[in-house]
Amino acid sequence: MGVATPRLQRPRQYSNNKMARNRKRPRRSESRPPLQPGDSWLRIKNPYPPIAQFSEDELEAIHLTSLNLLRDKGIKVLSVEARERYREAGFDVNEDTLMVQFDPNMLLQTVAQAPPTFTMHGRSENRWFEVGDNNLVFATVGGPPHYSDLENGRRAGTHETFRDLLRMAQNYDVIHLTTPMVEPQDLPTPVRHLHMTRSVVTLTDKPTFIYSRGREAVADSLEILRIAYGIDRQTFEKRVHCYTVVNANSPLQLDELMCAGIIDFAKARQAMILTPFTLAGAMAPVTLPGALAQQNAEALAGIALAQIVRPGAPVVYGGFTSNVDMKTGAPAFGTPEYVKAAFASGQLARRYRLPYRTSNVNASNAPDAQSAYESQMSCWGAIMGGGNILLHGAGWLEGGLTASLEKFVSDFEMLQMFASLMQPVVCNEDTLAASAFDEIEPGGHFFGTQHTLARYETAFYAPLLSDWSNFENWTENGALDTTQRANRIARAALADFTPPPLDQAFLEEIDAFIEQRTKAGGASLSA
Repeated sequence: MGVATPRLQRPRQYSNNKMARNRKRPRRSESRPPLQPGDSWLRIKNPYPPIAQFSEDELEAIHLTSLNLLRDKGIKVLSVEARERYREAGFDVNEDTLMVQFDPNMLLQTVAQAPPTFTMHGRSENRWFEVGDNNLVFATVGGPPHYSDLENGRRAGTHETFRDLLRMAQNYDVIHLTTPMVEPQDLPTPVRHLHMTRSVVTLTDKPTFIYSRGREAVADSLEILRIAYGIDRQTFEKRVHCYTVVNANSPLQLDELMCAGIIDFAKARQAMILTPFTLAGAMAPVTLPGALAQQNAEALAGIALAQIVRPGAPVVYGGFTSNVDMKTGAPAFGTPEYVKAAFASGQLARRYRLPYRTSNVNASNAPDAQSAYESQMSCWGAIMGGGNILLHGAGWLEGGLTASLEKFVSDFEMLQMFASLMQPVVCNEDTLAASAFDEIEPGGHFFGTQHTLARYETAFYAPLLSDWSNFENWTENGALDTTQRANRIARAALADFTPPPLDQAFLEEIDAFIEQRTKAGGASLSA
């Protein structure tokens, strides 16, 4: 069996008409692409109840430890504006130590203003989805400095490799959000955000990520998005079109850029994911409950700032607690501890009625078996922990330092399989298949029954990457391993890519804006 055509087609509708179901269909040739349920992958609902890592009493103990930490010690806030906002809201601010301390009741009342769900909108009409409740969306890897592929190995990320990964993200409906998939290090830092955002709006129509790397860069990127959407600023702020990630500088510190990101995104009513970077044993206590208590304290402090700036600002509770290798100090991902932390973080997010972000991560240096089983462990933690946004869903290698083209494809397969898993199984008179038994003799088979022939194309998940052929056929077709097949699929997808439409007038306005900002020197990295 040859490698299936990689491109997932636009949502395809299948008739429920009885005649259509019972009509004999020609046997599918091996060159024909598998049919995929693209429609159902645009908006995924997780039907499974989340796993609780801790009892209610244990969860309450973590919650109270977080509140006590914020009340008694507080958070160091490096931003003058953020400290002023906290002070105006009634929290205690010490200008000598830069520490902000939080009254627990006032803090919880502030956090409670955040919406439990919100809707994100892309440029195209069908590119929208709900965040929160039991909704689940997948995003690509975000921010590695390096890129790798089978042909040229690991190297510094470039603008063209970033654009290639954008094309891959656009090509598959199982990816809902785009990210800064690799850092284009061939672009000067002051103008990098301008060209990255232009590439985003010309190569994708999905909601996207914007870095919180200074107020000028944020303003520039939001303006390019607004132009691409063809709407004014007031209309732009009525919907959520993009998001950012704000990381606490763990332990217990919010720096100027992150505070500015919280403030600016809250003002613009765009989404932000508050994610402390808590590695147990390094930037957090070595014990999981202690690390989670710190994560929770840092997340609540950041979420509160967003609600002070704009009550009702869309925020997501971010969980990223993992552990380090105590032999080397290197971060470890996809570990049992990571999964337990993902379960527990989901419990905490639900306690505050907040959407929950988690991640697909691994510590492997190659798109190998280790990367696959650690990624699957991470994804089980995300899905069974009740995650709403899965960041780094495709392409993550080397602890987040490398974006791998082949890992993109293998992760697409895994995400598609999870998406298929979460589709409901219809149980009715038709699917119970009682009539099919009238067509077979005991000891026979169902291959040729009308019931099978009416459904054989769509009955089961059709793989993108997996090769289900026998050894002889696999050998005859080149004996390609998973990485080799993934590379072929990626190259075919890139060669066949068609960008979504963008009004030429909008593009000209974007280019004029970029030219203007470039002549002005671009953006500084100051808050």
